[in-house]
Amino acid sequence: MAGLLHSVTLPRVPTTQEKCYDPHDPTLKFVDKEDDLDFLYEGFKSLRAQMSCGHAVTPTSLTNWCRRLLDQGESRFVCGGSGCSAEWTFSEVWKMALLTPQETEHFRNKLAVNAALQTLITKSCPVCRSTVMRENGSDLNVLCKVCTAVAGRPFEFCWQCLREWKGARPRKDRCENDGCCNHSLKTLKTCPDISFDSVKGVHACPSVRACPTCGLLVEHNKRHCKSLVCPRCKVKFCFVCLKIFTKCMKTSGPYAACSSGVAPRQTSIPVWKKK
Repeated sequence: MAGLLHSVTLPRVPTTQEKCYDPHDPTLKFVDKEDDLDFLYEGFKSLRAQMSCGHAVTPTSLTNWCRRLLDQGESRFVCGGSGCSAEWTFSEVWKMALLTPQETEHFRNKLAVNAALQTLITKSCPVCRSTVMRENGSDLNVLCKVCTAVAGRPFEFCWQCLREWKGARPRKDRCENDGCCNHSLKTLKTCPDISFDSVKGVHACPSVRACPTCGLLVEHNKRHCKSLVCPRCKVKFCFVCLKIFTKCMKTSGPYAACSSGVAPRQTSIPVWKKK
């Protein structure tokens, strides 16, 4: 599905007990070294195995380190060993951390959310590939300072289609390049309707909504109550009526139909105005 779309919410999944490697696993390279990721000196009992970068880990220390990276908003797994900046693949982390099915799902979802949030804030210039931040969330016209300095003239590109800007400015819907369109709005317009498993009396609700506070696209899994906590702005809102959840609860319940009914499909994306 096009656009920045997330399923929420993402509960933190703690490692409740130590995990240990199978000493007979022929796919692991065991080493007689200190655990390079045991920063709290917890002294995990498992054998130490060597990562692709050469650092020694235990499955629990690796799980805790990677969870820390995800909690900090990272979308890559980078070694925390001294003097090392190697990047590990998800498959290597999955294998070496002995991730449980629950941890695997949590890590995949958190990676996707973090990557999407970074895309919302920054994009790469289509010419020089430098990182550019958009100063005005209501204007798709963006100036690349690097290309401007090199060319000696302003170079502007479209935040939406990532091509050199064409047409008048400012614009918040599209530039004049062929095919430039807001995929998020298209998703809101064409997404299927859903009925909730646990919320009574709610039918024909769009399966995708733009957060009424920051505009991030989220989808509801149809289970549990009708509220969502936006992974971007952390505001809790009602997926059905699109009101802030505390306001919705004044006239309804978490598993009951909203007094104002199902909010119609959104035709614009709210712009987040940080305080």
